[in-house]
Amino acid sequence: MTDKPSVLFVCVHNAGRSQMAAAWLSHLAGDRVEVRSAGSAPADTVNRAAVEAMREVGIDMSAETPKVLTIDAVKASDVCITMGCGDTCPVFPGKRYLDWKLEDPAGQGVEAVRPIRDEIRQLVEGLIAEIAPAPSA
Repeated sequence: MTDKPSVLFVCVHNAGRSQMAAAWLSHLAGDRVEVRSAGSAPADTVNRAAVEAMREVGIDMSAETPKVLTIDAVKASDVCITMGCGDTCPVFPGKRYLDWKLEDPAGQGVEAVRPIRDEIRQLVEGLIAEIAPAPSA
């Protein structure tokens, strides 16, 4: 068993919001948090505008692929976060469930995805402060 908190980001297609959230959490928290993302009906590829918006802030998501949501992924996570997309996770006792209401980047250009990316960063920063604050120097 590990003391490292684990977070699962869930969105139906696992192609935009949940991928950006997972990338932000990995980038900002490093190895202090275990990060997963998945969806109930994963797309074939990650949203290109989301990939480009994240590239603009120095995060490369180009190798990511949408993944299917499994019961095992939920069981292995301490915090399960849906992205305001109507997807749901199986509910298990002892897990924390959050729903972040975020605009859907699907079908939008990078200009429209930037504010979504920035809002996700703010939410992720708040989550990190709660579950995995940086060690004191």
